[in-house]
Amino acid sequence: MPRSNPSTPQLDLRFEEPRPSRRIWPVSALVGLVRERVEEEFGDVWVEGEISNFRPAPSGHVYFTLKDAGAQLPIVLFRRQAMLLRFRPEDGLHVLVRGRVSVYEQRGQMQLVAETMEPVGAGSLQLAFEQLKARLKAEGLFEAERKRTLPTFPRSVAIVTSPTGAVIRDFLNIVGRRHAGLNVLLYPVSVQGEQAAAEIEAALAALNAAKPGAPAAADLIVLARGGGSLEDLAAFNSERVARAIASSRLPVVSAIGHETDFTIADFVADLRAPTPSAAAELITEAQHKVAELLAAHARRLERAARFHLLQARQQLTRLPVSRAEQRMTMLLHRLAQRLDDFSFRLETTLRERISQRRRRAEQLTAAVLRHDPRQQLAQARERLARCRTRLDRALVRTLHTSQSELGALQARLHALSPLAVLDRGYALVLSTEGVLIRSAAQLAIDQKVVTRLHDGAFTSRVESAAAHSAEHSKKERS
Repeated sequence: MPRSNPSTPQLDLRFEEPRPSRRIWPVSALVGLVRERVEEEFGDVWVEGEISNFRPAPSGHVYFTLKDAGAQLPIVLFRRQAMLLRFRPEDGLHVLVRGRVSVYEQRGQMQLVAETMEPVGAGSLQLAFEQLKARLKAEGLFEAERKRTLPTFPRSVAIVTSPTGAVIRDFLNIVGRRHAGLNVLLYPVSVQGEQAAAEIEAALAALNAAKPGAPAAADLIVLARGGGSLEDLAAFNSERVARAIASSRLPVVSAIGHETDFTIADFVADLRAPTPSAAAELITEAQHKVAELLAAHARRLERAARFHLLQARQQLTRLPVSRAEQRMTMLLHRLAQRLDDFSFRLETTLRERISQRRRRAEQLTAAVLRHDPRQQLAQARERLARCRTRLDRALVRTLHTSQSELGALQARLHALSPLAVLDRGYALVLSTEGVLIRSAAQLAIDQKVVTRLHDGAFTSRVESAAAHSAEHSKKERS
């Protein structure tokens, strides 16, 4: 075969394979596909690490980062799962988290959606106990200054416990033996389980809301339960029960478990009893001591009475019968005289008391009568009648004075009135228009004029005003 010259171009007769078409992914589609693959592959995993950047949200969700020496993973714990935690997560806590791996599409960030979480090392209940204990202690709920003393002689005690356990039977047996007069109110609740904390809180609130003197009123509260594991005592280690005890206005005695068991309720309560039986003994201690003291005095009195009776019997045996009878008679007489003296003093005292009560009743009756509305109304009516009489007299005096002044004014007016002049025989001449004629020059012949006298008026006609005037002048000269 002839060799080809490398300098001459050669034709490449091979066919090129077709390139695949390019696929363009939207970001949301790609992230969504990755999320589905990741959730399918890692749907249930356990991850161990240390909590950091712990952030509880107002919605109740919890966000934090789980890290170790080489990597970190965002964790989200939603509200429903966060409420089921028995302890409080915090930064630096080494935990074991179970959940599913997912992708938060809005940020394109891988995260673990947690379902459960438990601390590594100590149990979750023990850790929750220690955390709550430290927090409440920092708030001062364990301080001795805020704890109240129990009433020395309680009349009624309320016990919050299960109605079917041995606790209530032992409690009632001890109370009945040591203080039979103590009234015991049983408030039945669940002492373990998820609903126990809520029932105990409601029981404490109801007992504190009862008014003094009501059938459900108590002088103190005993919170009792038998022993058990930390899980069984979880209700008494809850924060809501601790705060209900702290806010109680009635003293609270915590009698939970055995002597070696300690709960949060023990630290918050006003008094911790090692056992429910010990609580019954503590609240009846004062009454029991009084009963023991009375029993001791009764025994001493009985021994003293027997001793004196024995001495009297010995003395009587040494005396003759007649002398013994005489002494017995004298003793009876003295006793009868003392009895009469006591009767007289009692009668005198009763009389004085009755007299004092009678005087007091009379004073109270007088005080009531002074404030009696009927008497006050009668007094008001008397004052009204007196005021009315004074008003009538004042009106009469005012009327007489006004009448006198009116008469004087009327007399003065009558003296100045033209009508008084008419009464003396004078007359007024008026024109028909009512104009007063003062001079003959105002008159004309045949003019009608009105002459007014004191008792009437008449109309006349002027015949000759000048002649009449001349005649009048002549009569005046003559």
